[in-house]
Amino acid sequence: MTVDSNLLHSKLKEFFGFDSFKADQERIIMHLANGNNAFVLMPTGGGKSLCYQLPALVMEGTAIVISPLIALMKNQVDAIRGFVSGNDGIAHFLNSSLNKAQLMEVRKDLMTGVTKLLYVAPESLTKAENIAMLKEIKISFYAVDEAHCISEWGHDFRPEYRRIRTIIEDIGSAPIIALTATATPKVQSDILKNLGMQDATVFKSSFNRPNLYYEVRDKLDPKKDIIKFIRQNPGKSGIIYCLSRKKVEELAELLNINGIKAAPYHAGLDAKTRAENQDAFLMEEIDVIVATIAFGMGIDKPDVRFVIHYDIPKSIEGYYQETGRAGRDGQEGQCITFYSYKDIQKLEKFMQGKPIAEQEIGKQLLMETVAYAESNSCRRKLLLNYFGEEYTGENCGACDNCLHPKKQFDGREEMAMVIDLIESLPERFKMEHLSNILAGEMNSIIKSYHHDKLELFGAGKDHSVRFWNAVIHQGMILRFLHKDIESYGLITVTDEGRRFAESPWQLMLTEDREFSDGEDDDDDVPGSGAVRGGGGGDEQLLAMLKDLRKDVARRLRLQPWVIFSDPSLEDMSIMYPMTLDELKNCQGVGEGKARKFGKEFMELISKYVEDNEIERPDDFVVKSIVNKSANKVYIIQSVDRKLPLEDIASAKGLEMEELLDEIEAIVFSGTRLNLDYYINQTLDEDVVDEIYEYFREEAESDSLAAAMEDLGSDYDEVEVRLVRIKFLCEVAN
Repeated sequence: MTVDSNLLHSKLKEFFGFDSFKADQERIIMHLANGNNAFVLMPTGGGKSLCYQLPALVMEGTAIVISPLIALMKNQVDAIRGFVSGNDGIAHFLNSSLNKAQLMEVRKDLMTGVTKLLYVAPESLTKAENIAMLKEIKISFYAVDEAHCISEWGHDFRPEYRRIRTIIEDIGSAPIIALTATATPKVQSDILKNLGMQDATVFKSSFNRPNLYYEVRDKLDPKKDIIKFIRQNPGKSGIIYCLSRKKVEELAELLNINGIKAAPYHAGLDAKTRAENQDAFLMEEIDVIVATIAFGMGIDKPDVRFVIHYDIPKSIEGYYQETGRAGRDGQEGQCITFYSYKDIQKLEKFMQGKPIAEQEIGKQLLMETVAYAESNSCRRKLLLNYFGEEYTGENCGACDNCLHPKKQFDGREEMAMVIDLIESLPERFKMEHLSNILAGEMNSIIKSYHHDKLELFGAGKDHSVRFWNAVIHQGMILRFLHKDIESYGLITVTDEGRRFAESPWQLMLTEDREFSDGEDDDDDVPGSGAVRGGGGGDEQLLAMLKDLRKDVARRLRLQPWVIFSDPSLEDMSIMYPMTLDELKNCQGVGEGKARKFGKEFMELISKYVEDNEIERPDDFVVKSIVNKSANKVYIIQSVDRKLPLEDIASAKGLEMEELLDEIEAIVFSGTRLNLDYYINQTLDEDVVDEIYEYFREEAESDSLAAAMEDLGSDYDEVEVRLVRIKFLCEVAN
């Protein structure tokens, strides 16, 4: 059969209901149908799938589509069967989820030529019995979807993908089309080389998604922010990405108890549950799906209206791919990311134990994400620059930085200083090292290279390392500087940069944003979470609550903070809690503290609300979920049995610091633990008395940082934490 333009247009209308092709789709399909290799770079929502689905339906033989996601295979097979009604055999998938009867059905439809598209997981493609079966049929072409998985620099590296070329040669050659929505120039080169298709024509669409709005928020109180955002967008479909399976489960449960229909989705769920949750999302029985970043969802839903990253992704590729699931129909799509330094530390910790080269790559990709999150430049410009595309507009009008531009300064001197430094060094270095030199920050690497002796060492000490990172990053966007990804991010100066250094012109730059440490994993751990206070509450009520706290503290001969902290009272002045459950939702108020001290405070608030006819803001009260930590029961039982804390930590694979985090969370939620057996064995009695007396008489809050500063270097942090736990159990709870 000859594939011509008229045939393609008629089949496009017949199968997919479209009158015309988007962008390069027709050129790509004709190119493939004529027996040529193609490499397609197209943003999510740009119509990649059609580039192999339509030619598969019109060409002779069966197209083999190699796809990494079981969920995506099922989704696409269902879609194709929907387009070609009455012939379910037209498309099949081949992966580990099939039983013996289903495998027999796939084989029958392949051998009789009924099947035009066969979706195969890369792992299934490596099995000898599948290779033998595919050798028996005529293959029209191979499509490698999510081709970035081939590259170790891609955001979802899969070793099986690197064997695809060898397996194709074993089965029998046919044209190859590789497709991806995210690929830097380095990844593109890696894909083409690995698939042995350097002769392929590259079809690259713009990566710009003008309908998407990008925003990065400080991660102070993400749960409350998310619930508020979803309530302001009722009935809209959305995806929330989290770093861990545990957080996925917790957040999905939290959304549900706050009246938002949500379901979890991660690799730890059984296949049946995953399929049910995916179908519920596609069928709009639920509004929100909460998923792990590590597990690609593969949900082809055109009207996802928001994508929220509860945790920062580990690469820009991952971020672009995930945000790209919003607004695939060209309509509204909001992409909101919560960012804190703690997330970065967690991701760096996950890399430990991996080969050094892999760690270097991971850290380099992570630093790109940090630079994106902290930047005050146009987010669209930053994203497109990362993928080798230039965005020429001054203001995209659809990102937080463009809608709320930050103050700029003429940075010609600073940029010239960066370029002079790089050109003066015989070796090449990374961004952080260059910034440390200019800011005058001494460290072991600077000492080893004697860079503290350089004329430019400390030449920019009036500014922080972060400031110089921002200048260097903007230098890359302006093409004055180049980062060599292959050599782990070493910075060089371009010809354009040298021209600028010779005769600098006005250069308007922005300083980067300052972010907090972010929320703690256990939101109720005393002295460690982010302080949300700072106004917005009922000032008259707040003053009354402080007076009451003073009276109670005087009566009980305790420090006022032991009763309730300032942030707790500020939350009360905002939320007007009148029941025990409502009071427990205030920051820093656990079950024990609410029961022990809460009665008088709730009575005061109830009377105040009634006297002043106040309408309480119920919609901003976030209902909390019961702490179901798997470790909680074990820790409580082990402490009751007087086991050493080292043994408890070892049994649960925890560091001592992590175990203390868990214990503090338990104590702060109202449970009393008696650690005297351990404290008396490991700490000097005088040390315990002095720290205990400090918390009883001198401490103005339960802050660990303040305690360490006040107590001085004579005391170890673990000692202070243990005595603080003892004090909270005996006095506050």
